[in-house]
Order: sequence, then C-alpha cells, then structure tokens
Amino acid sequence: MKISEAQEIVDQWINTTGVRYFNELTNMAMLTEEVGEVARIIARKYGEQSFKDSDKNKELADELADVLFVLICLANQTGVNLTEALQKNIDKKTNRDATRHINNDKLK
Repeated sequence: MKISEAQEIVDQWINTTGVRYFNELTNMAMLTEEVGEVARIIARKYGEQSFKDSDKNKELADELADVLFVLICLANQTGVNLTEALQKNIDKKTNRDATRHINNDKLK
C-alpha cells in the first residue's frame, strides 16, 4: 500500500465507520497516547521493565499501526500530503547529513 492509498483508506473509514474526524487537538492527544503505548511495549520487551499482566497481549505491530492511523488522520485533516512531506524530509536529511553519520566515530 502506498502512503497516498493509506491516506485515502483512512479518510474513507473516518467518513463512514468513524462518522467524522475528531478535532486536531483531540487527535494530537490520541497520538501522544498511542506513542506512549508503543513506548510501554518497547520498555518491557527491549528494556529492563517486566510485563504487567495487562500488557502481555499487546503487540508492537498493532500499537505502531495505531500511531500511523492517528498520524494519517492528522495529516488528512490538516491538508498534509504525507508522500510529498516524507520525500521532502528525506531530501532535507540527505543534504544535511551527507557526511555527518559516516564521520561519526560513535557509530563505528
């Protein structure tokens, strides 16, 4: 699936099953909440925290998909074309960091 297709699918879902978009502030709060759920799984799976019983059935892929869904909602409702935005961001990073990481002794 292309990013543009994902934006269309989410928009269609929101306007049928979801009824309408939550406002931008609500979606920002929801994005923060979903990122927190990703952080919880990462801390328990790759960090030093142990899983609580309530966390044992949570899947990283599902939580990352929740983050992506809400991010796409925010992009859709604010008129951001994520394909274009991501390409511009990669171009920016490529130009800015052309030698930065290669010359970083910490990464060797």
